[in-house]
Amino acid sequence: MTHAPDTVIADTVAWLEKAVIGLNLCPFAKSVHVKGQIRHVVSEAPTPEALLAELATELRHLAATDPEVTDTTLLILPGLLADFLDFNDFLGAAEALPAELGLDGEIQIASFHPQFQFAGTTPDDITNFTNRAPYPTLHLIREASIDRAVEAFPEAETIFERNIETMERLGQAGWAKLFPSTR
Repeated sequence: MTHAPDTVIADTVAWLEKAVIGLNLCPFAKSVHVKGQIRHVVSEAPTPEALLAELATELRHLAATDPEVTDTTLLILPGLLADFLDFNDFLGAAEALPAELGLDGEIQIASFHPQFQFAGTTPDDITNFTNRAPYPTLHLIREASIDRAVEAFPEAETIFERNIETMERLGQAGWAKLFPSTR
């Protein structure tokens, strides 16, 4: 199935605004979103190998770009790795890539997926929804940005627990109201 890039980006921005920012799942996201410092890249890679090459290009691009212009990148994969287990298997190679490119300590990768599931949870556990995006997504994050954000939010280690509490309060019904087309 072909996905129009504009639609993929619009869906991703809606998720970012409603869930990530709207539910305050990431207290650092609003600033870069409002400033237009998020690069949205829709991958058309046909294979995991091609995606890995594209990821390398995006990692280099982010490293070479002024953070005031692009602070973070969302590499969105609407046509690849739709199965969460395949996506999860790919993450090992993806997460090793920054070090292979000499970017260890500079950029890290976070992952989001429509079927995201934490180990030890059931697929419908609402806590999984903290990492559910409309499409498989690799979030390329500058470590310097994380450091600055943690300084501004001194209890950053509490974000995960707070997110679980938020999702449990919201519940499946609340999520369905935010994203009626995903239910």
